[in-house]
Amino acid sequence: MTQEKTDLPQSGLLNAFTAHPAEVGESYGTHFVFALRFAGRLFAAGGAALVHAVIPALCETTASRAVRDMHEALGDRSGHGR
Repeated sequence: MTQEKTDLPQSGLLNAFTAHPAEVGESYGTHFVFALRFAGRLFAAGGAALVHAVIPALCETTASRAVRDMHEALGDRSGHGR
């Protein structure tokens, strides 16, 4: 009895990981690191907003400043903000 290979087409699977990074002029690894750092910044901004919601005198501009900075970072990247 022979086993039949039922692998996904490699180009389709590879494309799922490389198409968008290529659109913005990056490798998968570069895009991964940027997106991971961006997620961390979003998490921190969310934490600051949560602190501000509970104690309004704290973190008054932290979340909005972080979002503004992240927006600028995306606008500076190839293919974004245009």
